[in-house]
Amino acid sequence: MQQQWPVLSYEKSQSTFDTLHMWTQIVGKIKLATLPWINHSWHITLHITPYGLTTENMPYKDQSFKIDFDFIGHQLKIFTSKGENRQFDLHGISVADFYRKIFALLAELNIDLKIKPVPVEIANPIPFKEDSLHASYVEEDVKGFHHALILIEKVFLTFRSGFKGKTSPIHFFWGSFDLALSFFSGRRAPKHPGGVPGMPDWVAEEAYCREVSSCGFWTGNEMLPQPAFYCYLYPEPEGYKTAIVQPQEAYYNTTLGEFILPYSAVQRSQDPEKSLMDFLKSTYAAGADLAKWDRQLLEN
Repeated sequence: MQQQWPVLSYEKSQSTFDTLHMWTQIVGKIKLATLPWINHSWHITLHITPYGLTTENMPYKDQSFKIDFDFIGHQLKIFTSKGENRQFDLHGISVADFYRKIFALLAELNIDLKIKPVPVEIANPIPFKEDSLHASYVEEDVKGFHHALILIEKVFLTFRSGFKGKTSPIHFFWGSFDLALSFFSGRRAPKHPGGVPGMPDWVAEEAYCREVSSCGFWTGNEMLPQPAFYCYLYPEPEGYKTAIVQPQEAYYNTTLGEFILPYSAVQRSQDPEKSLMDFLKSTYAAGADLAKWDRQLLEN
């Protein structure tokens, strides 16, 4: 039987999504501070668990640790290889509170790390220590978000299994607050122009140094105030904007430079998994064909 996909609303849940976004940036920056650089920034991402999001393992001096968001128990949890753990409740705290609490617990565990305490990839960021504006944690919104991530990851896993070339993990980028998956042609790409708020240009240049087809899901923003799936190619081949893709609710957004499928169209469809898979396959195929990727090599 098809699982019922949760209803998600940017308008209703924006405050909670914005708060989660800032919290994940803090945790993601801690991961950034511990690990050596991996191509395309893959080392900094978070990963889905049955109960939330995790950093996975992070080495630090004579121990290792991980940080988990528990969206079922509604706690932030830290575990170490020495058998120690700490946690705090996520209800009713601001970004500034979260920042103070997590670094206090890390200090208790003899983990002394420094991060740049300012959000990235957003306009007019508020430093974490000063952010008392974002302080919303509505359990219903968080549970729906997490449930959606689990269902989406399942479809992404199946889609990823059909590609034999270089492919990313299915991972959660805290900068843009999206679940993402990327396929690569193997060819070099032109230098990316950069210009991402709060991000050095060299990061984007390295991330897009190879031809890539990326798809993903995010909860929306002011430019697109609705949860949605996306797909884009870099560099974008001629004719991609007008390619015919599935399902019928999908369209090319000229402002974003991406194909968009509203999450609501998938959630309401009779077969959400098929609807999403149709979008992933058709947008990838259209782009790969127009860009003259060697699909026989990459898919067989």
